[in-house]
Amino acid sequence: GMVQHRIDPESLPYAPETLERKPDVGAEGFFALDLRTGRVVDVEPFPEARKPASKLTVDFGPVVGRLRTSAQITNYPASSLEGRIVVGAINLGRKRIAGFTSEFLVLGALDPDGTVRLLEVPDGVRPGAPVA
Repeated sequence: GMVQHRIDPESLPYAPETLERKPDVGAEGFFALDLRTGRVVDVEPFPEARKPASKLTVDFGPVVGRLRTSAQITNYPASSLEGRIVVGAINLGRKRIAGFTSEFLVLGALDPDGTVRLLEVPDGVRPGAPVA
């Protein structure tokens, strides 16, 4: 007979069909985040990371300056990242990852399997612009 291939939900942790809503945090919870646009100025490999990742240096404009992060975005070649405008959450605190200090979180949409697709920012947006 036919073999049924069931997809294991564990392998698709971000499938929209199964992803529960998070509880309300109120507007103040959202507006407490400092979300800003920044320009990627450097991309380095991060072979020490447990999961495949890159180290990004991002310029968030004249007030914030340059911050670094580790991001699991191996689906982008470095050449497509350098110069790109990304969105970062810059006030979550620092996190040590395999000897590297990550200073912000880069925002992306997650495919069902967790592949990150970086948020697109329209042309003309300058580094340091707030995102609200």
